[in-house]
Order: sequence, then structure tokens, then C-alpha cells
Amino acid sequence: MQKTIKQGLSLLCICIIAKQGFSQYYFRDDKHYSNDVVIEAGVAIGVMNSFTDLGGRSGQGKGFLKDLTMKTTRPSAGFYAAAIYREWLAVRLEATFGTVHGYDSILQNVAASTQGRYERNLSFKSPVRDVQLALELHPLFLKYYEENKAPFWSPYLVAGIGLFNFNPQAQLNGKWYDLQPLRTEGQGFAEYPGKKQYKRTQVNVPLGIGLRYEIKTNLFIRAELVHRILFTDYLDDVSGTYIDPAAFYNHLPAEQAAIAEQLANRSMMLENGYRPGPGEQRGNPKDNDSYFTFQLKLGYTIPGQKRKGVGR
Repeated sequence: MQKTIKQGLSLLCICIIAKQGFSQYYFRDDKHYSNDVVIEAGVAIGVMNSFTDLGGRSGQGKGFLKDLTMKTTRPSAGFYAAAIYREWLAVRLEATFGTVHGYDSILQNVAASTQGRYERNLSFKSPVRDVQLALELHPLFLKYYEENKAPFWSPYLVAGIGLFNFNPQAQLNGKWYDLQPLRTEGQGFAEYPGKKQYKRTQVNVPLGIGLRYEIKTNLFIRAELVHRILFTDYLDDVSGTYIDPAAFYNHLPAEQAAIAEQLANRSMMLENGYRPGPGEQRGNPKDNDSYFTFQLKLGYTIPGQKRKGVGR
């Protein structure tokens, strides 16, 4: 992964420092030529949401868009730089920052249909930081346009590879606790050899669509939706089964073990008689978690050469 990102950075740097003598030119507008490769840099602001074991909508848990609830949407922001070849193909390096959030209590009004998900009563939040190296394909610019005939709008596709960091947390008595060190499902405990500790920095696969609009020469606005496919089910620290609380005290300091016991099983906080025991289902390990962003981006491209005798 690190090698891939380094290669992408190298490609981006080569595009930035490439001498104009090695490029052909075409008319960007009535005042400028443009290189074959131009550099666009910009900032992004928008929202982030996730699909995890917690929260969702009525029923057993349908997965993906059928389980989407907008109540857990949170702000996101970022910045990017792209090397764009002849307007149709781009290599982009981008960083994104946001927070994902989920809680079973959102299901209170449909509790009768959730088959114990509401009664499970778990919740989490996690800051998310990701960096991605992606390709953009702009289909409308696969054809040649005469001067001043190119469209201002450009729909495009995005696909790449990313690296993200997350840190699921839960609240107890007004204080937030990092969940991974508490090993709430017995990850890494000798009593549960099949449960491995998860890493908080992992690879993802971003896939998305966007729309780019030329406000004026060298200034662009974008609207973009990008979904991240993950290879972990622990974005929310929930995946498998409940464990025997005694295991916490076998492996963690007593104070930490007491916190882990309370955050691993929170059903007792509801007066409904639901008390899952060791080995009962806590999450669904068959479906990995994921998250997505919808963002507006403002980008600026480095001006091309001025055409002789035209403009200032």
C-alpha cells in the first residue's frame, strides 16, 4: 500500500515539474493555451455517513442503502491535487477527514421489528482520516472539441485505493472511551483464539461518481459521491458474539476490565428483560462495514500560456 501511494506521489510530482517543451498544447480559451497535463488543486467540504452493525432502519438489517439513515450524517472536509490529461483522465491524491456515528437507540420507534437490535443498545462514534490515490475518467472529453465548443459540465467516475485510520469510541457516564484496547469481543484473548485484534489503520477501495463544472477559466466546482469499500467489520467495534465477562478480568487491569464489561454489553441499561449471554450474536461478521462522503469541491488549475496578441 505504501509503495502504491509513493508511486502515485511520484507520478503527481513528475506531472507538476514537467517542462512545457515536452508537451503539446491546445486552446484552453481565447486567451490561453493549455498543456496536455494540467494540475488542479482544491478543497472540499461535505458530509460523511457509514453502514455498520449499529443503528440503521427497521427489520433485521438490510445492508447498504436500504439501511441508510440520514440522522447519523456528520460533516467532513478535505483537500486534493490532481494531474489531468487532456480533460479526460486524471490521477488524484486526496485527504479526507470526518466522523462516523451509529447507535441502536435510533430504532426505538421500530423496536418490535428489529429482532433484538434495539435491545442490544450499543453505540459508537469514530473519527475517520483517509488518503486515497484515485483515477478519474471524464467520458465527455474522450472526443475532440473545436475551440470554445467543449462543454462546461463534465460527469466523471472515480476509482482507486486508499488508506484510512479510525478509532471507535463509546460513552459511559459522560466520558468517551477508546474501544479497541478494551477488546469488547475478546479479540486477542486466549479463550477466543478465533478472534484476532483488528488494526485501526487499514486499506479501503474508494468508488464514486462526480460532476465537474467550469465556473470560469481555471476555476472549477465539483459535486462528488464516493463510497469506501472496507475489509473490516470493526469500524463500529461490533462484529461477532458476546463473551464471558470474566475474560476481561483475566487479561485487563481491573479498572479497565470493569469498563470493558459495561461497554461490551449494554442491554442491562434498558428495562426490557433482554440479557444476551456469552456466545450469543452481537454483530454480523458476514458483512463488512463501509462509509461514504458527499462533498462539494472548489478547484483551481494552473493557468496555461498566454496566446500572443490576445488579452493582457
